[in-house]
Amino acid sequence: MSWLIWTLWVTFFAVYEGLTLANARKGDTLSENTRKLFRIRTNKVGRAAFTVGWTGFSAWFLLHILTETM
Repeated sequence: MSWLIWTLWVTFFAVYEGLTLANARKGDTLSENTRKLFRIRTNKVGRAAFTVGWTGFSAWFLLHILTETM
């Protein structure tokens, strides 16, 4: 049953994000809302901080999934 919930969630997210990318309105995509939530400006320093944080999280998550550890 959990696979169905995850499939529905991922599908909803993909459709919603695709529609927000297609409409070209400012401030409605996940990345724009994330930057707003964490008050990351779109200057070089803000982009660098966001990139470092996202890269660190992605590396941890990949290790977590591949090794089945925390």
